[in-house]
Amino acid sequence: MRLYIVRHGETDWNKKKLVQGRKDIPLNEYGRHLARETSYGMRQYQIDLAYTSPLQRAKETAEILLEGGNIPLYEDQRIQEISFGSYEGMSCVDKTKEENLAFQKFFQDTGNYIPPEDAESVEQLYERTGEFLKSLEENKKLKDKNLLISTHGAAMTAMLNRMRGSLSVEHFWKNEVPPNCSVTIAELEGSGFKIIQEGIIFYKEEVKHWKAV
Repeated sequence: MRLYIVRHGETDWNKKKLVQGRKDIPLNEYGRHLARETSYGMRQYQIDLAYTSPLQRAKETAEILLEGGNIPLYEDQRIQEISFGSYEGMSCVDKTKEENLAFQKFFQDTGNYIPPEDAESVEQLYERTGEFLKSLEENKKLKDKNLLISTHGAAMTAMLNRMRGSLSVEHFWKNEVPPNCSVTIAELEGSGFKIIQEGIIFYKEEVKHWKAV
């Protein structure tokens, strides 16, 4: 089994550096462009079926990547973005307000990040994305299949960290936030997935890197 894991294209909230989480923000035109460019690059790969977060930015990215291929696409809530609760909609970079500084620990000091009461913890994110990967591993019908997984920055990072053998909260962002429409390839080897190639970019535009720490 081989996975092609992609982060969704850009949204207006990405562009403005606002906290999205479970807010169902659509792709902007540039995000759709990135997805189309990525779809051209991914034509070299055979995709048998796909899973997407139910949030529209991930689902639309998957639909663009699969366009014309008549490939089954399934929604799975376990790969939707982490919930930030009341932090959603605030600035990721504004350091003038106390609540913004509290949120920014998610990126800059994750081990000491405390989610709001109506939000989700990093541990919970690890748990549900891990359950998703385990369900793929145990599905014998998928043994020889190539799967597209369309998801989000934190959810993707949780899955990749697990593949690296780390469930650390403190070092959750040891690597950068995956860029929009970046693709990572992983393969099932023995009892788990191993990363084969990471951070593939198929578009010509400058990659918008965002170092979390």
